[in-house]
Amino acid sequence: MRTSYPDFGLTADQRRRAVRDNYYEQPSLISEVGEIWCYTDQISYRAGDTVALHVSSTAAQVDILIVRDGCSEERVFEKAGIAVEWQETPTQCSVEGCGWKSSFEFTIGIDWPSGAYRVSLQAEGRHKNAILCHHLFIVTPPPGKKPGRVLQIAATGTWLAYNNWGGSNAYQGILGPNRDEYAPVLSTQRPWCRGFVVLPNDAPRVPLEVAIPPMTAPRYPHVEWAYATGHSRRYAAAGWASHDSNFFRFAERAGYEIDLASQNELHFSPEVLDGYDCVVFVGHDEYWTWEMRDAMDDYITNGGHVARFAGNFMWQTRLEDKGRRQVCYKYRARAEDPVYRGGDVTRATNSWEAPEIGRPGAATFGLNATNGIYAGYGGFAPRGVRGFPVYQPEHWAFADTGIYYGDLLGADSHVYGYEVDGLDYEIRGGLPYPTATSGAPDGLQILAVGMATLVEGEAGIFTEDQVAGDEDGRFVAELLYGEATDANLEKVKRGSGMIVNFSRGKGEVFHAGSCEWSAGLLREDPMVERVTKNVLDRYLGKM
Repeated sequence: MRTSYPDFGLTADQRRRAVRDNYYEQPSLISEVGEIWCYTDQISYRAGDTVALHVSSTAAQVDILIVRDGCSEERVFEKAGIAVEWQETPTQCSVEGCGWKSSFEFTIGIDWPSGAYRVSLQAEGRHKNAILCHHLFIVTPPPGKKPGRVLQIAATGTWLAYNNWGGSNAYQGILGPNRDEYAPVLSTQRPWCRGFVVLPNDAPRVPLEVAIPPMTAPRYPHVEWAYATGHSRRYAAAGWASHDSNFFRFAERAGYEIDLASQNELHFSPEVLDGYDCVVFVGHDEYWTWEMRDAMDDYITNGGHVARFAGNFMWQTRLEDKGRRQVCYKYRARAEDPVYRGGDVTRATNSWEAPEIGRPGAATFGLNATNGIYAGYGGFAPRGVRGFPVYQPEHWAFADTGIYYGDLLGADSHVYGYEVDGLDYEIRGGLPYPTATSGAPDGLQILAVGMATLVEGEAGIFTEDQVAGDEDGRFVAELLYGEATDANLEKVKRGSGMIVNFSRGKGEVFHAGSCEWSAGLLREDPMVERVTKNVLDRYLGKM
């Protein structure tokens, strides 16, 4: 492992701006080289549906190529010389949508397999240079029994929350009197930011790959790389390219038959789950509606099997306008979400662990976001474990791995971090157990446990260089105990990241609570691949 931070050619001031500033993509008619932007009218479609492609371009015509983005790329549609034009964009397009008219329509082929489809538009720029943009949509599976097939649900709620194209997302924004507030309402009717659809293989991930010397200020290489290369600062936190694609490609490469759906199907068409023995969630999967959870709870209780290789099950959302708008007030929910002033407070767009919601994440997937959070990132345990410390090596999930008690699962590929989910637990006889007040489902087994924290750094070291400090810790302290005092912060600031397994009703859940499990599949870590196959094979009836 390297012992110094990578150099992307930025000055110290530029590195600080990369972390602090809200920089984002927005259309510019006066671009020196020319531009193309596009989005589709929906996130997902069925075979036979018509797709409306909305394009704004400085070029008068573009060429289109559509490929299915699996372990190999399959061309399904291409056409040259499509007439397009420049279309004006509202200032608050992140919230309102771009409102561009449809530029081109095409039909999803009956023979197009379920999966992710990448749209590439290319044209000649102002200096005879090639200009290019990418978009992505999902083709969902047909109805019916699907023995032996896996259904992956893409974390599209998290994609939307992190997409900062146009200036605002759920973290930073151009709202409010000073144009510095994040957006509690976000539209799907805009392009995906750069890095969500395609990435180079060497793009840094969020967890640090640096052996940090003592007394070193925290750095964030993935954000510095994004700033230096013109990618969204959120590329590594969400999107098809960084997370969901790694599992989908692994599954196809390993010989599994796999389909793909969006979270919108869970919300509006939960019958998409019918006929599957195994449903998978991957990566950074942070934003869910009440209805999505209902769909999964029913699926599990009635005999379904869920493999969740994902972390940070944090926020409840609401969907509006047939799923074209996602609502999440987050940190400002108690002050601004209208349901606190006369609505159904259980549907508040706050953390799932908010007492008034009454539905902690552990009730569905066995772990809570607020009992976990950060590891291996910035000043959050930057020298911590890179893999899951294993406590129950005899469990069926670890068969044929050769792993021992106390070993680190996935350390070579850094699967632990940057956000993890956990539970309140205790150690008895050298093994971890959920406490009586943890909210863990009955019979839950803790298979592996690592450390995490809600507070960046300690004792005021390099506070000016921290990206978050103790803000999230104080939010959770107030959420759970009513006040963000130092005493309450002390109660919540230490967390954990876990692998757990439990049964409920006729079904079963395996949850590796880390955003970075898919990094082990991307990096072809044999032990991570073996555990993943063990889970899939058991849930597909192959073990």
